[in-house]
Amino acid sequence: MRSLNGPFVAGGLVLALLLGFVIARSSGGAAPAAVVPSALPSHSHGGAITGDLGGLSLSAGGFTLIPGGTTFAAGVAQQFSFRILGPDGKAVTRFVVNHDKLMHFVVARHDLTGFQHLHPAMAPDGTWTIPLTLPSAGIWRLYADFVTLDPAGQQVPLALAVDATVAGAYNPVALPPAARTAVVDGFTVTMEGTAQVNAAQPLSLRVFDSGGAPVADLERYLGAYGHLVVLRDGDLGYLHVHPEDQLVGGAVKFWIAAPSVGTYRMFFEFQKSGTVHRAEFTVPVA
Repeated sequence: MRSLNGPFVAGGLVLALLLGFVIARSSGGAAPAAVVPSALPSHSHGGAITGDLGGLSLSAGGFTLIPGGTTFAAGVAQQFSFRILGPDGKAVTRFVVNHDKLMHFVVARHDLTGFQHLHPAMAPDGTWTIPLTLPSAGIWRLYADFVTLDPAGQQVPLALAVDATVAGAYNPVALPPAARTAVVDGFTVTMEGTAQVNAAQPLSLRVFDSGGAPVADLERYLGAYGHLVVLRDGDLGYLHVHPEDQLVGGAVKFWIAAPSVGTYRMFFEFQKSGTVHRAEFTVPVA
């Protein structure tokens, strides 16, 4: 894996948003589904080309996302299915457990509203399914974020995506203005740090309760004290970022190196008392 602007070296901790992927062949084939113990340190998923983000294509590095139906009715739950084909054209069935899951499935409308982070189930033939509700009309981006193995046993992280359509009158929502504070479910989350293009910078997120006291007992969610999905406004380029393994001064600490100027929407997930909460930020990078 590569960082947004160079190799990742951290002794198990993230020192930058990772961007490039290992371009390798899938193990694929008709072998039974295999659950591979995770050996990945904290990391991020980006695109297949250095200097770009992931989630811009349904194919990268010889792997292709093959979706089932991509037409939805607003607010109606339906089963969504997909497969990942390897370079040999066969469904991939070997995946690495990455932060407690074989597959992270992320959803957002093209105006960056309606964010969802889900976890589908895989059948032995490599078909993934998830009950999915898209609540409003418009075009939605569906991201499959996973790690598989090549024939040599090397890990291959990928983020592939496809669009889904919900019929009806589309009323796009403008991005909220940039802010360093977000309020969600009675918690206040503050963001410290400034992203720069091609320069790794720390980004720390602190959680405060309704009385303004720091929340000192954040819980691990999917193996980490927080998850950060970053989407670039305009093309919906994708990154899924994991923080340093331990809290740093009570904060969840990531490292950021933006791939380009632009506006980004950051979705920060954290867990308290068994419930997952999500704080959202608009972040301009000059």
